[in-house]
Amino acid sequence: MTIGGPASRRPGATTPVTPLVISADGSRRPRSDVVATEEPLEIRVAHRGREHQVAVTMRTPGHDFELAAGFLHGEGMVRAREHVGKVSYCASGPPEQLYNLVTVELAAAAPFDPQTMRRAMFTSSSCGVCGKASIDSVRASGLAALPDGPVVDAAVLLSLPDRLRAKQKVFERTGGLHAAGLFEPNGAPLLVREDVGRHNAVDKVVGALLLAGKLPARERILQVSGRASFEIVQKAAMAGIPIVAAVSAPSSLAVELAEEAGMTLIGFSRERTLGVYTGPQRIA
Repeated sequence: MTIGGPASRRPGATTPVTPLVISADGSRRPRSDVVATEEPLEIRVAHRGREHQVAVTMRTPGHDFELAAGFLHGEGMVRAREHVGKVSYCASGPPEQLYNLVTVELAAAAPFDPQTMRRAMFTSSSCGVCGKASIDSVRASGLAALPDGPVVDAAVLLSLPDRLRAKQKVFERTGGLHAAGLFEPNGAPLLVREDVGRHNAVDKVVGALLLAGKLPARERILQVSGRASFEIVQKAAMAGIPIVAAVSAPSSLAVELAEEAGMTLIGFSRERTLGVYTGPQRIA
């Protein structure tokens, strides 16, 4: 993989700001602070001499190559590490957008079909595709039933939100980021990624696994800091992850897709209880 341009021009994960703090007694004072950076990332695919614009997503800069690879995997455009050639920032765009354009160059033998970009465009534009069409398109992208996977102690699952939070370095500075973490069945953290978008955080985790040649992740647990949406379940299922836990609620489509995929889906994973919506057989 290559990176173009001087590193000093890259946007960081945080941006300095100076809010005006107003107290109850009427006093006012400026305060130096940082907020989570949010900038667009355009993802392109190059295959057999042709370049295709796939999607634009708002994200927190950092781990952009993983984000692009993970997004393409979740959409069924990239299935394995050998399908990915070079990943690079696009030098052909405006200089100020150098680090907001990522091109994934696919191997010539990669089974890429431009028609698979249709769902990606729907996903990125939030155009309101109905639930049935969403699940049908995931089926068509090659979603397979998950294997049995590990059996995990409930106490381990209850500990994961705190373990995830302990690894959220940028959240500690800003309070404004979601996180996704990959864990061993014993609760040991393997990989944590942060982003303003919960889906992007999951894409970064999946992309890191893809680029390292470690998919499918059949013996792992995905813990997310927000709710469990349809997209998060879809991305995890495509990556072969059998257990997904969220600190907030799942959506109806997330439960439906998890049930169909044979996934263990957990919501409200906090304090002393778990809500197990599908796949309770994996919880000891």
